[in-house]
Amino acid sequence: MDLRRLEIFAKVAELKSFSRAAEALLLTQPTVSEHVRALEAEVGAQLLDRLGRGAAPTRAGELLLGYARRLLALAREARQALDQFQGRVSGELIVGGSTIPGEYVLPALIGRFKVTYPDISICLLIDSSHHVSQWVDEGRVEVGVVGAAPVPRTLVSRELMADELVVVVPNDHPWAGQEEVTLAEVQKEPLLVRERGSGSREALERGLAEVDTGLAAFRVAGELGSTQAIKQAVRAGVGVALISKRAVEDECRAGLVSCLRVKDLRFARAFYLVTHRDRSRSPLAQAFVELVESQAPGRAS
Repeated sequence: MDLRRLEIFAKVAELKSFSRAAEALLLTQPTVSEHVRALEAEVGAQLLDRLGRGAAPTRAGELLLGYARRLLALAREARQALDQFQGRVSGELIVGGSTIPGEYVLPALIGRFKVTYPDISICLLIDSSHHVSQWVDEGRVEVGVVGAAPVPRTLVSRELMADELVVVVPNDHPWAGQEEVTLAEVQKEPLLVRERGSGSREALERGLAEVDTGLAAFRVAGELGSTQAIKQAVRAGVGVALISKRAVEDECRAGLVSCLRVKDLRFARAFYLVTHRDRSRSPLAQAFVELVESQAPGRAS
């Protein structure tokens, strides 16, 4: 099979759109459509359902998509290995991050990596911890950093760095300026939480379970799909939140919100580096893993 056709098919399946795939690949939409039709003719099956302006893989398409991702990853690895053999380090590295490490930890690490390898291209995909772990399992990304340890036995996770959850309130809240509050006080306030499946939500629920309580004991005012949305809602006075200290440090220093500890509860959590147990890593991915691991406690930075 032609790797370019597989790449185009995978991009359409990923973005669920022929037009968005064409834009991402710097091609015209008719060219993308022609490549997909040629691939369907070659395999003798329809790979994508055309749904108005969108597209979705058929069952045959889902089957081929898994192999396509593995073949494309292997092709990238081969190119990187040859570049490394010839004294060059180039190519593309695809990294996954759940919301907190993806938005507040990985960008700085990617910046350091680019200083060492200026000719490389890095694509950072951000989603929930569950989805990022799934991407690593499927081979869509080689490396992931998440806020909840993955479940599949095919994956290996290593604890990288600690984090904690803090109570965040707007500056006109009666608690503003305090250092800590009690859990009972928090239970009386409208609470904003992350969506189910996020690492932050799982860390919060684990911490509450350790003191024999749960979110049912709180006045949950809303579930939001990103930490940024929660911070904006807090500033708007919608409620208070229990979120990552790393995610709100800048706002606290700037005086945009107030951050407090919970006196009788400690929400400890960690970020995890996730890789596949059996798949070989490209030279770029291995170099990035080594950089990320160097940030773990007890290792040289």
